[in-house]
Amino acid sequence: MKSLEGKVFAVTGAASGIGRALAVALSAEGAKLALADKNTEGLEETSKLLGNSHHFTQIVDVTDKQAMEDFAKATVENFGKADGVINNAGASVVVQADEMTREDFEWQMSVNFWGVINGTEAFLPHLKKSNSGMVCNISSVFGLIGFPSQAAYNASKFAVRGYTEALRHELAVSSPDVLVSCVHPGGVKTPIVANARFHSGLIGDDQAQAVKLFEANARTTPEQAARTIITGLKKGKRRILIGLDAKVIDIIQRLMPVRYFSVIGRLLRS
Repeated sequence: MKSLEGKVFAVTGAASGIGRALAVALSAEGAKLALADKNTEGLEETSKLLGNSHHFTQIVDVTDKQAMEDFAKATVENFGKADGVINNAGASVVVQADEMTREDFEWQMSVNFWGVINGTEAFLPHLKKSNSGMVCNISSVFGLIGFPSQAAYNASKFAVRGYTEALRHELAVSSPDVLVSCVHPGGVKTPIVANARFHSGLIGDDQAQAVKLFEANARTTPEQAARTIITGLKKGKRRILIGLDAKVIDIIQRLMPVRYFSVIGRLLRS
């Protein structure tokens, strides 16, 4: 696909971070946008950035299946079709696995995994009607490797990866016109760690220190991430790595599928 002019994209998690950057970049490409988030104030700020471009916003909790179905319905009612959905909304629980509560684990899966399922299921019937439909699910570099204090987050992002890859293979047979892409961002400068449910991180129980460590290692801006995603979708890529760190981690994991953290841990401390 060479142009996104006139294409209708739904983006979840559009109130900040990569979601907001995607909204701005897609709008600049001439796309029409349906933007969802549960953060009313942040979503309004995103809308203001877009000015009079073709878009609407809707307050949606991606963990609510009916709310996502209503969002898909509103998208088609507003624009007459849906060409793509980017399931971007996500959150994080930072805690050692043996200290994690079941409530935190279920909440993490409900946002990061079931949010993706709800978005995909709600939009897929409409995307199949498009000549070039797109399902773009945001996993993570932590959908490629396990990381201390991220067991629940890892589980959710590995699940997104597995679901997306299986869906890709299925639609390659039944609906080959629908592109299914899985995105693996490395460190992107978003407030995900600052907004996390934080209990015990890699370097202890100090969330401020964890935020400092994350920001020191997050080399990619949301705008760069959005541009990489959009370029990948236009090129028909089914797997998109964001940032040099994601590419390096991917290589290390392939070379050392069991002992990769012995190298990655040293890189983080350097």
